[in-house]
Amino acid sequence: MLRETFPREKRVATVPDVVEKLRQLGFAVAIETGAGDAANFSDDAYRAVGAEVLPSAAAVWQAADIVFKVRPPTADEVALMHPGQILIDFIWPAQNPELMQQLAARQVTVLAIDALPRTLSRAQKMDALTSMAGVSGYRAVIEAANAFGRFFNGQITAAGKVPPAKVFIAGAGVAGLSAIGTAANMGAIVRANDTRAEVADQVTSLGGEFVKVDYEEDGAGGGGYAKVMSEGFQAAQRQMYAQQAQDADIIITTALIPGKPAPKLITAEMVRSMKPGSVIVDMAAEQGGNCELTVADEALVRYGVTIIGYTDLASRLAKQSSTLYATNLLRLTEELCKAKNGVAVVNMEDDAIRGLTVIKDGTITWPAPPLVVAPKPAPTATAATPAAETKKKGGHGHGSSGPLPARTLALLFAVVALAFWGIGAYAPAAFLGHFTVFVLACFIGYMVVWNVTPALHTPLMSVTNAISSIIALGALVQIAPPGTAGTGRPDELIRWLALAALVLTAINMFGGFAVTRRMLAMFRK
Repeated sequence: MLRETFPREKRVATVPDVVEKLRQLGFAVAIETGAGDAANFSDDAYRAVGAEVLPSAAAVWQAADIVFKVRPPTADEVALMHPGQILIDFIWPAQNPELMQQLAARQVTVLAIDALPRTLSRAQKMDALTSMAGVSGYRAVIEAANAFGRFFNGQITAAGKVPPAKVFIAGAGVAGLSAIGTAANMGAIVRANDTRAEVADQVTSLGGEFVKVDYEEDGAGGGGYAKVMSEGFQAAQRQMYAQQAQDADIIITTALIPGKPAPKLITAEMVRSMKPGSVIVDMAAEQGGNCELTVADEALVRYGVTIIGYTDLASRLAKQSSTLYATNLLRLTEELCKAKNGVAVVNMEDDAIRGLTVIKDGTITWPAPPLVVAPKPAPTATAATPAAETKKKGGHGHGSSGPLPARTLALLFAVVALAFWGIGAYAPAAFLGHFTVFVLACFIGYMVVWNVTPALHTPLMSVTNAISSIIALGALVQIAPPGTAGTGRPDELIRWLALAALVLTAINMFGGFAVTRRMLAMFRK
Protein backbone atom coordinates (compact mmCIF):
# COMPACT_ATOMS: atom_id res chain seq x y z
CA MET A 1 0.00 0.00 0.00
CA LEU A 2 1.29 3.41 -1.01
CA ARG A 3 0.83 6.98 0.10
CA GLU A 4 -1.29 8.72 -2.53
CA THR A 5 0.47 11.54 -4.39
CA PHE A 6 -2.57 12.96 -6.21
CA PRO A 7 -3.32 16.53 -5.05
CA ARG A 8 -5.83 16.71 -2.16
CA GLU A 9 -6.10 12.92 -1.96
CA LYS A 10 -6.27 11.81 1.68
CA ARG A 11 -7.54 8.25 1.30
CA VAL A 12 -5.43 5.15 1.77
CA ALA A 13 -6.04 1.80 0.11
CA THR A 14 -6.19 -0.29 3.26
CA VAL A 15 -6.74 0.19 6.98
CA PRO A 16 -5.40 -1.66 10.05
CA ASP A 17 -8.58 -3.73 10.54
CA VAL A 18 -8.31 -5.04 6.98
CA VAL A 19 -4.57 -5.72 7.29
CA GLU A 20 -5.36 -8.40 9.87
CA LYS A 21 -7.78 -10.11 7.47
CA LEU A 22 -5.27 -9.94 4.59
CA ARG A 23 -2.71 -11.69 6.75
CA GLN A 24 -5.27 -14.41 7.50
CA LEU A 25 -5.42 -15.01 3.73
CA GLY A 26 -1.71 -15.76 3.81
CA PHE A 27 -0.34 -12.42 2.63
CA ALA A 28 2.44 -10.36 4.14
CA VAL A 29 1.48 -6.68 4.13
CA ALA A 30 3.84 -3.76 3.53
CA ILE A 31 2.85 -0.10 3.60
CA GLU A 32 4.70 3.10 2.83
CA THR A 33 5.41 5.22 5.88
CA GLY A 34 2.85 8.00 6.34
CA ALA A 35 0.39 6.42 3.88
CA GLY A 36 -2.49 6.57 6.35
CA ASP A 37 -1.64 9.81 8.15
CA ALA A 38 -4.15 11.95 6.23
CA ALA A 39 -6.91 9.43 7.04
CA ASN A 40 -5.90 9.28 10.73
CA PHE A 41 -4.25 5.85 10.55
CA SER A 42 -0.77 6.01 12.04
CA ASP A 43 2.23 3.85 11.15
CA ASP A 44 2.08 2.40 14.65
CA ALA A 45 -1.52 1.28 14.07
CA TYR A 46 -0.36 -0.69 11.01
CA ARG A 47 2.64 -2.14 12.84
CA ALA A 48 0.38 -3.27 15.68
CA VAL A 49 -1.54 -5.58 13.31
CA GLY A 50 1.56 -7.04 11.68
CA ALA A 51 2.17 -4.77 8.68
CA GLU A 52 5.71 -3.83 7.68
CA VAL A 53 6.19 -0.09 7.28
CA LEU A 54 8.69 0.69 4.49
CA PRO A 55 10.52 4.02 4.21
CA SER A 56 9.67 4.92 0.59
CA ALA A 57 7.32 4.27 -2.30
CA ALA A 58 10.17 2.75 -4.32
CA ALA A 59 10.72 0.16 -1.58
CA VAL A 60 7.04 -0.79 -1.64
CA TRP A 61 6.94 -1.09 -5.43
CA GLN A 62 10.05 -3.26 -5.37
CA ALA A 63 8.86 -5.58 -2.59
CA ALA A 64 5.17 -6.00 -3.50
CA ASP A 65 3.61 -8.66 -5.71
CA ILE A 66 0.18 -7.01 -5.38
CA VAL A 67 -0.23 -3.25 -5.05
CA PHE A 68 -3.38 -1.56 -3.74
CA LYS A 69 -3.93 2.09 -4.71
CA VAL A 70 -6.73 4.63 -4.80
CA ARG A 71 -5.80 6.96 -7.67
CA PRO A 72 -4.32 5.85 -11.02
CA PRO A 73 -0.51 5.60 -10.92
CA THR A 74 1.60 8.43 -12.30
CA ALA A 75 4.20 7.87 -15.03
CA ASP A 76 6.92 7.84 -12.35
CA GLU A 77 5.06 5.17 -10.40
CA VAL A 78 4.51 3.05 -13.51
CA ALA A 79 8.28 3.15 -14.11
CA LEU A 80 8.79 1.48 -10.70
CA MET A 81 6.60 -1.53 -11.54
CA HIS A 82 8.06 -4.90 -12.46
CA PRO A 83 6.75 -7.74 -14.69
CA GLY A 84 4.24 -10.07 -13.07
CA GLN A 85 3.07 -7.48 -10.55
CA ILE A 86 -0.68 -7.05 -9.93
CA LEU A 87 -2.11 -3.56 -9.52
CA ILE A 88 -5.62 -3.10 -8.06
CA ASP A 89 -6.78 0.47 -8.42
CA PHE A 90 -9.17 2.98 -9.96
CA ILE A 91 -7.82 3.15 -13.54
CA TRP A 92 -10.65 4.55 -15.72
CA PRO A 93 -9.36 2.83 -18.88
CA ALA A 94 -11.66 4.73 -21.26
CA GLN A 95 -10.32 8.08 -20.03
CA ASN A 96 -6.67 7.00 -19.71
CA PRO A 97 -5.59 5.20 -22.92
CA GLU A 98 -1.98 6.37 -22.57
CA LEU A 99 -1.76 5.03 -19.03
CA MET A 100 -3.11 1.69 -20.27
CA GLN A 101 -0.32 1.49 -22.85
CA GLN A 102 2.33 2.39 -20.26
CA LEU A 103 1.08 -0.30 -17.87
CA ALA A 104 0.89 -2.93 -20.61
CA ALA A 105 4.50 -2.16 -21.55
CA ARG A 106 5.56 -3.10 -17.98
CA GLN A 107 4.09 -6.62 -18.42
CA VAL A 108 1.87 -6.29 -15.37
CA THR A 109 -1.68 -7.36 -14.57
CA VAL A 110 -4.13 -4.56 -13.75
CA LEU A 111 -7.52 -4.94 -12.09
CA ALA A 112 -9.52 -1.71 -12.47
CA ILE A 113 -11.96 -1.56 -9.59
CA ASP A 114 -14.05 0.90 -11.62
CA ALA A 115 -14.55 -1.74 -14.35
CA LEU A 116 -16.41 -4.16 -12.06
CA PRO A 117 -19.56 -5.58 -13.71
CA ARG A 118 -22.03 -3.94 -11.34
CA THR A 119 -24.99 -5.96 -12.62
CA LEU A 120 -23.58 -9.11 -10.99
CA SER A 121 -25.23 -9.45 -7.60
CA ARG A 122 -22.26 -11.32 -6.10
CA ALA A 123 -19.96 -8.48 -7.17
CA GLN A 124 -21.71 -5.95 -4.94
CA LYS A 125 -19.35 -6.66 -2.03
CA MET A 126 -16.46 -5.48 -4.25
CA ASP A 127 -18.23 -2.41 -5.66
CA ALA A 128 -15.99 0.45 -4.60
CA LEU A 129 -17.75 2.87 -6.97
CA THR A 130 -20.95 2.46 -4.96
CA SER A 131 -19.08 2.84 -1.66
CA MET A 132 -17.37 6.05 -2.75
CA ALA A 133 -20.52 7.46 -4.37
CA GLY A 134 -22.43 7.00 -1.11
CA VAL A 135 -19.77 8.89 0.83
CA SER A 136 -19.62 11.63 -1.81
CA GLY A 137 -23.40 12.13 -1.79
CA TYR A 138 -23.38 12.54 1.98
CA ARG A 139 -20.45 14.95 1.86
CA ALA A 140 -22.08 17.01 -0.91
CA VAL A 141 -24.97 17.81 1.43
CA ILE A 142 -22.54 18.71 4.22
CA GLU A 143 -20.68 21.10 1.87
CA ALA A 144 -23.98 22.63 0.77
CA ALA A 145 -25.07 23.12 4.39
CA ASN A 146 -21.73 24.77 5.16
CA ALA A 147 -22.13 27.27 2.31
CA PHE A 148 -25.85 27.84 2.86
CA GLY A 149 -26.85 30.70 5.13
CA ARG A 150 -29.83 29.09 6.89
CA PHE A 151 -31.02 26.01 8.73
CA PHE A 152 -31.95 22.95 6.70
CA ASN A 153 -34.93 22.13 8.91
CA GLY A 154 -37.83 24.44 9.56
CA GLN A 155 -38.07 25.92 13.04
CA ILE A 156 -40.46 28.06 15.04
CA THR A 157 -38.58 30.24 17.49
CA ALA A 158 -39.35 33.22 19.67
CA ALA A 159 -37.77 35.33 16.95
CA GLY A 160 -40.10 34.00 14.28
CA LYS A 161 -40.65 31.11 11.90
CA VAL A 162 -37.75 29.70 9.85
CA PRO A 163 -38.85 27.85 6.69
CA PRO A 164 -37.07 24.60 5.75
CA ALA A 165 -34.50 24.65 2.97
CA LYS A 166 -35.59 23.35 -0.43
CA VAL A 167 -33.10 20.95 -2.00
CA PHE A 168 -33.27 19.70 -5.59
CA ILE A 169 -31.09 16.75 -6.58
CA ALA A 170 -30.44 16.01 -10.24
CA GLY A 171 -29.73 12.32 -10.63
CA ALA A 172 -30.85 9.56 -8.27
CA GLY A 173 -28.04 7.06 -8.57
CA VAL A 174 -26.11 5.94 -5.51
CA ALA A 175 -24.67 9.40 -4.84
CA GLY A 176 -28.01 11.09 -5.45
CA LEU A 177 -29.89 8.71 -3.16
CA SER A 178 -27.28 9.22 -0.46
CA ALA A 179 -27.72 12.99 -0.80
CA ILE A 180 -31.52 12.65 -0.71
CA GLY A 181 -31.42 10.62 2.50
CA THR A 182 -28.96 12.98 4.17
CA ALA A 183 -30.83 16.17 3.23
CA ALA A 184 -34.19 14.70 4.25
CA ASN A 185 -32.75 13.58 7.60
CA MET A 186 -31.53 17.13 8.16
CA GLY A 187 -35.10 18.37 7.75
CA ALA A 188 -35.00 19.87 4.24
CA ILE A 189 -37.74 19.59 1.64
CA VAL A 190 -36.12 17.35 -0.96
CA ARG A 191 -37.08 16.93 -4.59
CA ALA A 192 -35.19 14.80 -7.10
CA ASN A 193 -35.23 13.81 -10.73
CA ASP A 194 -33.66 11.02 -12.75
CA THR A 195 -34.04 9.84 -16.30
CA ARG A 196 -34.72 6.33 -14.99
CA ALA A 197 -38.34 6.19 -13.91
CA GLU A 198 -37.78 3.06 -11.81
CA VAL A 199 -35.90 5.02 -9.13
CA ALA A 200 -38.99 7.07 -8.23
CA ASP A 201 -39.95 4.64 -5.45
CA GLN A 202 -36.42 4.77 -4.00
CA VAL A 203 -36.55 8.57 -3.91
CA THR A 204 -39.90 8.50 -2.12
CA SER A 205 -38.74 5.86 0.38
CA LEU A 206 -35.87 8.13 1.45
CA GLY A 207 -38.16 11.05 2.15
CA GLY A 208 -37.88 12.87 -1.18
CA GLU A 209 -40.38 13.81 -3.86
CA PHE A 210 -39.75 12.54 -7.38
CA VAL A 211 -40.18 15.25 -10.03
CA LYS A 212 -41.11 13.72 -13.38
CA VAL A 213 -40.16 15.18 -16.74
CA ASP A 214 -43.21 15.75 -18.94
CA TYR A 215 -41.84 13.49 -21.68
CA GLU A 216 -42.11 9.72 -22.01
CA GLU A 217 -38.71 8.07 -22.55
CA ASP A 218 -36.83 5.41 -20.62
CA GLY A 219 -33.38 6.56 -19.52
CA ALA A 220 -32.01 3.27 -18.17
CA GLY A 221 -28.62 2.40 -19.64
CA GLY A 222 -26.27 -0.51 -19.07
CA GLY A 223 -24.64 -1.36 -15.76
CA GLY A 224 -26.97 0.74 -13.66
CA TYR A 225 -26.07 4.01 -15.41
CA ALA A 226 -28.31 6.37 -17.35
CA LYS A 227 -28.08 6.73 -21.11
CA VAL A 228 -27.92 9.80 -23.34
CA MET A 229 -31.47 11.03 -23.85
CA SER A 230 -33.16 12.32 -27.00
CA GLU A 231 -33.30 16.02 -27.88
CA GLY A 232 -37.01 16.14 -27.09
CA PHE A 233 -36.48 14.72 -23.63
CA GLN A 234 -33.56 17.06 -22.94
CA ALA A 235 -35.65 20.10 -23.90
CA ALA A 236 -38.46 19.03 -21.53
CA GLN A 237 -35.87 18.29 -18.84
CA ARG A 238 -34.29 21.75 -19.18
CA GLN A 239 -37.70 23.36 -18.80
CA MET A 240 -38.31 21.37 -15.59
CA TYR A 241 -34.83 22.24 -14.25
CA ALA A 242 -35.46 25.92 -14.95
CA GLN A 243 -38.62 25.78 -12.81
CA GLN A 244 -36.84 23.93 -9.99
CA ALA A 245 -33.90 26.36 -10.06
CA GLN A 246 -36.22 29.30 -9.33
CA ASP A 247 -37.73 27.52 -6.32
CA ALA A 248 -34.78 25.61 -4.86
CA ASP A 249 -32.31 26.91 -2.28
CA ILE A 250 -29.78 24.15 -3.00
CA ILE A 251 -29.15 22.11 -6.14
CA ILE A 252 -26.94 19.02 -6.09
CA THR A 253 -26.09 17.50 -9.47
CA THR A 254 -24.79 13.94 -9.86
CA ALA A 255 -25.40 13.08 -13.52
CA LEU A 256 -22.62 11.11 -15.25
CA ILE A 257 -22.48 8.97 -18.38
CA PRO A 258 -19.60 6.41 -18.50
CA GLY A 259 -16.80 7.37 -20.88
CA LYS A 260 -18.39 10.70 -21.82
CA PRO A 261 -18.31 14.27 -20.51
CA ALA A 262 -20.92 15.08 -17.89
CA PRO A 263 -24.19 16.39 -19.42
CA LYS A 264 -24.86 20.10 -18.95
CA LEU A 265 -28.06 20.34 -16.93
CA ILE A 266 -27.84 23.74 -15.22
CA THR A 267 -27.32 26.69 -17.56
CA ALA A 268 -26.02 30.14 -16.67
CA GLU A 269 -29.56 31.49 -17.08
CA MET A 270 -30.85 29.01 -14.52
CA VAL A 271 -28.12 30.10 -12.09
CA ARG A 272 -29.09 33.74 -12.68
CA SER A 273 -32.73 32.88 -11.82
CA MET A 274 -31.85 31.36 -8.45
CA LYS A 275 -32.31 33.26 -5.20
CA PRO A 276 -29.24 35.08 -3.81
CA GLY A 277 -27.50 32.90 -1.25
CA SER A 278 -28.46 29.67 -3.02
CA VAL A 279 -25.91 26.88 -3.44
CA ILE A 280 -25.05 24.46 -6.26
CA VAL A 281 -22.88 21.42 -5.53
CA ASP A 282 -21.69 19.91 -8.81
CA MET A 283 -20.59 16.35 -8.10
CA ALA A 284 -19.72 15.81 -11.77
CA ALA A 285 -17.08 18.57 -11.77
CA GLU A 286 -14.23 16.13 -12.49
CA GLN A 287 -15.90 15.14 -15.77
CA GLY A 288 -16.64 18.71 -16.86
CA GLY A 289 -19.57 19.44 -14.57
CA ASN A 290 -23.35 19.47 -14.89
CA CYS A 291 -23.42 23.26 -14.46
CA GLU A 292 -22.06 25.54 -17.17
CA LEU A 293 -20.35 27.77 -14.58
CA THR A 294 -18.62 25.03 -12.54
CA VAL A 295 -14.85 25.24 -12.08
CA ALA A 296 -13.27 22.00 -10.89
CA ASP A 297 -11.86 22.04 -7.33
CA GLU A 298 -13.15 25.53 -6.61
CA ALA A 299 -16.09 27.17 -4.86
CA LEU A 300 -17.13 30.31 -6.77
CA VAL A 301 -19.91 32.85 -6.40
CA ARG A 302 -21.77 33.70 -9.60
CA TYR A 303 -24.90 35.91 -9.62
CA GLY A 304 -25.06 35.55 -5.83
CA VAL A 305 -25.05 31.73 -6.04
CA THR A 306 -22.21 29.65 -4.58
CA ILE A 307 -21.14 26.95 -7.07
CA ILE A 308 -19.06 24.19 -5.49
CA GLY A 309 -17.02 22.03 -7.86
CA TYR A 310 -14.93 19.95 -5.45
CA THR A 311 -13.63 16.71 -6.97
CA ASP A 312 -12.43 15.24 -3.69
CA LEU A 313 -15.71 14.84 -1.82
CA ALA A 314 -15.00 11.23 -0.83
CA SER A 315 -11.51 12.23 0.28
CA ARG A 316 -12.99 14.86 2.59
CA LEU A 317 -14.27 11.95 4.68
CA ALA A 318 -10.97 10.13 4.37
CA LYS A 319 -11.28 7.74 7.29
CA GLN A 320 -14.75 6.51 6.33
CA SER A 321 -13.91 6.30 2.62
CA SER A 322 -10.66 4.43 3.28
CA THR A 323 -12.43 1.91 5.50
CA LEU A 324 -15.09 1.17 2.90
CA TYR A 325 -12.60 1.04 0.03
CA ALA A 326 -10.29 -1.25 1.98
CA THR A 327 -13.20 -3.60 2.66
CA ASN A 328 -14.09 -3.69 -1.04
CA LEU A 329 -10.49 -4.59 -1.93
CA LEU A 330 -10.45 -7.24 0.79
CA ARG A 331 -13.51 -8.91 -0.73
CA LEU A 332 -11.83 -8.83 -4.13
CA THR A 333 -8.67 -10.35 -2.65
CA GLU A 334 -10.75 -13.15 -1.13
CA GLU A 335 -11.99 -13.95 -4.64
CA LEU A 336 -8.42 -13.94 -5.96
CA CYS A 337 -7.08 -16.11 -3.14
CA LYS A 338 -9.76 -18.68 -2.37
CA ALA A 339 -7.13 -21.16 -1.16
CA LYS A 340 -5.99 -18.68 1.54
CA ASN A 341 -2.36 -19.48 0.75
CA GLY A 342 -1.12 -15.97 -0.07
CA VAL A 343 -1.19 -16.57 -3.85
CA ALA A 344 -3.50 -14.47 -6.03
CA VAL A 345 -5.02 -16.26 -9.02
CA VAL A 346 -6.60 -14.06 -11.71
CA ASN A 347 -9.27 -16.42 -13.04
CA MET A 348 -10.42 -15.11 -16.40
CA GLU A 349 -13.31 -17.61 -16.39
CA ASP A 350 -14.89 -15.75 -13.48
CA ASP A 351 -17.25 -13.06 -14.83
CA ALA A 352 -16.46 -10.58 -12.06
CA ILE A 353 -12.68 -11.03 -12.28
CA ARG A 354 -12.77 -10.97 -16.08
CA GLY A 355 -14.65 -7.66 -16.02
CA LEU A 356 -12.15 -6.14 -13.59
CA THR A 357 -9.06 -7.30 -15.46
CA VAL A 358 -8.13 -4.60 -17.98
CA ILE A 359 -4.55 -5.81 -18.51
CA LYS A 360 -3.38 -9.44 -18.11
CA ASP A 361 0.38 -10.04 -18.12
CA GLY A 362 0.97 -7.07 -20.40
CA THR A 363 -1.97 -7.76 -22.76
CA ILE A 364 -4.81 -5.23 -22.76
CA THR A 365 -8.03 -7.16 -22.15
CA TRP A 366 -10.37 -4.18 -21.83
CA PRO A 367 -13.22 -3.90 -22.60
CA ALA A 368 -14.47 -7.22 -21.30
CA PRO A 369 -16.95 -9.16 -23.44
CA PRO A 370 -20.60 -8.57 -22.50
CA LEU A 371 -21.96 -10.79 -19.76
CA VAL A 372 -23.83 -13.80 -21.09
CA VAL A 373 -27.32 -13.90 -19.65
CA ALA A 374 -28.79 -17.40 -19.55
CA PRO A 375 -32.00 -17.51 -21.63
CA LYS A 376 -35.19 -18.21 -19.74
CA PRO A 377 -36.45 -21.76 -20.35
CA ALA A 378 -39.47 -21.93 -22.63
CA PRO A 379 -42.65 -22.87 -20.78
CA THR A 380 -43.65 -26.49 -21.38
CA ALA A 381 -47.12 -27.96 -21.53
CA THR A 382 -46.60 -29.68 -18.16
CA ALA A 383 -45.47 -26.47 -16.54
CA ALA A 384 -48.50 -24.63 -17.86
CA THR A 385 -50.94 -26.92 -16.05
CA PRO A 386 -50.12 -25.87 -12.46
CA ALA A 387 -50.18 -22.24 -13.56
CA ALA A 388 -53.68 -22.71 -14.92
CA GLU A 389 -54.73 -24.41 -11.69
CA THR A 390 -53.25 -21.56 -9.65
CA LYS A 391 -55.24 -19.09 -11.70
CA LYS A 392 -58.44 -20.92 -10.84
CA LYS A 393 -57.59 -20.71 -7.17
CA GLY A 394 -59.22 -17.80 -5.39
CA GLY A 395 -57.82 -15.26 -3.01
CA HIS A 396 -58.20 -17.55 0.00
CA GLY A 397 -55.20 -19.42 1.21
CA HIS A 398 -56.53 -22.94 1.86
CA GLY A 399 -58.30 -25.11 -0.63
CA SER A 400 -59.95 -24.24 -3.88
CA SER A 401 -62.55 -21.54 -4.11
CA GLY A 402 -64.50 -23.50 -6.71
CA PRO A 403 -68.10 -24.53 -5.79
CA LEU A 404 -68.75 -27.98 -4.33
CA PRO A 405 -70.70 -30.50 -6.46
CA ALA A 406 -74.48 -30.18 -5.94
CA ARG A 407 -74.86 -33.66 -4.43
CA THR A 408 -72.03 -33.15 -1.93
CA LEU A 409 -73.35 -29.73 -0.95
CA ALA A 410 -76.88 -31.09 -0.40
CA LEU A 411 -75.58 -33.99 1.72
CA LEU A 412 -73.41 -31.68 3.81
CA PHE A 413 -76.30 -29.27 4.36
CA ALA A 414 -78.58 -32.14 5.44
CA VAL A 415 -76.05 -33.46 7.98
CA VAL A 416 -75.47 -30.01 9.47
CA ALA A 417 -79.22 -29.28 9.63
CA LEU A 418 -79.86 -32.61 11.37
CA ALA A 419 -77.10 -31.92 13.90
CA PHE A 420 -78.50 -28.48 14.65
CA TRP A 421 -82.05 -29.89 15.03
CA GLY A 422 -80.80 -32.52 17.51
CA ILE A 423 -78.97 -29.91 19.56
CA GLY A 424 -81.96 -27.58 19.58
CA ALA A 425 -84.38 -30.35 20.54
CA TYR A 426 -82.47 -32.00 23.38
CA ALA A 427 -79.86 -29.51 24.68
CA PRO A 428 -80.58 -27.44 27.81
CA ALA A 429 -81.84 -23.92 27.16
CA ALA A 430 -78.73 -22.38 28.83
CA PHE A 431 -76.49 -24.29 26.44
CA LEU A 432 -78.09 -22.91 23.27
CA GLY A 433 -76.85 -19.36 23.89
CA HIS A 434 -73.27 -20.58 24.40
CA PHE A 435 -73.51 -22.84 21.36
CA THR A 436 -74.68 -19.97 19.17
CA VAL A 437 -71.67 -17.89 20.25
CA PHE A 438 -69.39 -20.86 19.58
CA VAL A 439 -70.69 -21.33 16.03
CA LEU A 440 -70.33 -17.64 15.27
CA ALA A 441 -66.78 -17.67 16.70
CA CYS A 442 -65.86 -20.61 14.47
CA PHE A 443 -67.24 -18.79 11.44
CA ILE A 444 -65.39 -15.56 12.27
CA GLY A 445 -62.19 -17.48 13.01
CA TYR A 446 -62.40 -19.22 9.64
CA MET A 447 -63.00 -16.00 7.75
CA VAL A 448 -60.35 -14.01 9.65
CA VAL A 449 -57.54 -16.55 9.94
CA TRP A 450 -57.96 -19.86 8.13
CA ASN A 451 -59.37 -18.37 4.96
CA VAL A 452 -56.42 -16.03 4.40
CA THR A 453 -53.34 -16.66 2.24
CA PRO A 454 -50.59 -18.27 4.38
CA ALA A 455 -48.12 -15.56 3.32
CA LEU A 456 -50.28 -13.03 5.17
CA HIS A 457 -50.66 -15.00 8.40
CA THR A 458 -47.81 -13.32 10.29
CA PRO A 459 -48.82 -9.69 9.64
CA LEU A 460 -52.48 -10.59 10.01
CA MET A 461 -52.03 -12.26 13.36
CA SER A 462 -49.74 -9.54 14.63
CA VAL A 463 -52.28 -6.87 13.79
CA THR A 464 -55.49 -8.64 14.91
CA ASN A 465 -54.32 -10.01 18.26
CA ALA A 466 -56.94 -7.84 19.94
CA ILE A 467 -59.45 -10.57 18.99
CA SER A 468 -57.66 -12.85 21.45
CA SER A 469 -58.65 -10.55 24.30
CA ILE A 470 -62.26 -11.71 23.85
CA ILE A 471 -61.17 -15.28 24.48
CA ALA A 472 -59.15 -14.16 27.50
CA LEU A 473 -62.14 -12.36 29.02
CA GLY A 474 -64.41 -15.35 28.40
CA ALA A 475 -61.91 -17.67 30.03
CA LEU A 476 -61.66 -15.42 33.08
CA VAL A 477 -65.45 -15.43 33.43
CA GLN A 478 -65.53 -19.23 33.24
CA ILE A 479 -62.80 -19.59 35.87
CA ALA A 480 -64.92 -17.65 38.36
CA PRO A 481 -68.46 -17.58 36.93
CA PRO A 482 -70.96 -15.34 38.81
CA GLY A 483 -74.22 -16.76 40.15
CA THR A 484 -73.76 -20.40 39.14
CA ALA A 485 -74.28 -22.03 42.55
CA GLY A 486 -76.54 -25.08 42.44
CA THR A 487 -76.76 -25.28 38.66
CA GLY A 488 -75.04 -28.67 38.45
CA ARG A 489 -72.24 -27.36 36.24
CA PRO A 490 -69.02 -29.41 35.98
CA ASP A 491 -67.13 -26.48 37.50
CA GLU A 492 -63.76 -28.18 37.94
CA LEU A 493 -63.56 -29.32 34.31
CA ILE A 494 -64.71 -25.93 33.01
CA ARG A 495 -62.22 -24.16 35.24
CA TRP A 496 -59.27 -26.18 33.92
CA LEU A 497 -60.38 -25.77 30.30
CA ALA A 498 -60.73 -22.02 30.82
CA LEU A 499 -57.29 -21.86 32.41
CA ALA A 500 -55.76 -23.67 29.41
CA ALA A 501 -57.56 -21.30 27.03
CA LEU A 502 -56.25 -18.32 28.97
CA VAL A 503 -52.63 -19.56 28.84
CA LEU A 504 -52.74 -20.31 25.11
CA THR A 505 -54.40 -16.99 24.34
CA ALA A 506 -51.78 -15.10 26.36
CA ILE A 507 -49.01 -16.83 24.38
CA ASN A 508 -50.72 -15.87 21.14
CA MET A 509 -51.27 -12.26 22.20
CA PHE A 510 -47.81 -11.50 23.57
CA GLY A 511 -46.12 -13.49 20.80
CA GLY A 512 -48.07 -11.50 18.22
CA PHE A 513 -47.05 -8.20 19.76
CA ALA A 514 -43.41 -9.36 19.83
CA VAL A 515 -43.64 -10.20 16.11
CA THR A 516 -45.15 -6.78 15.43
CA ARG A 517 -42.27 -5.04 17.23
CA ARG A 518 -39.71 -7.00 15.23
CA MET A 519 -41.45 -6.20 11.96
CA LEU A 520 -41.59 -2.49 12.77
CA ALA A 521 -37.93 -2.51 13.83
CA MET A 522 -36.98 -3.65 10.32
CA PHE A 523 -38.22 -0.34 8.93
CA ARG A 524 -36.73 1.95 11.55
CA LYS A 525 -33.51 3.82 10.74
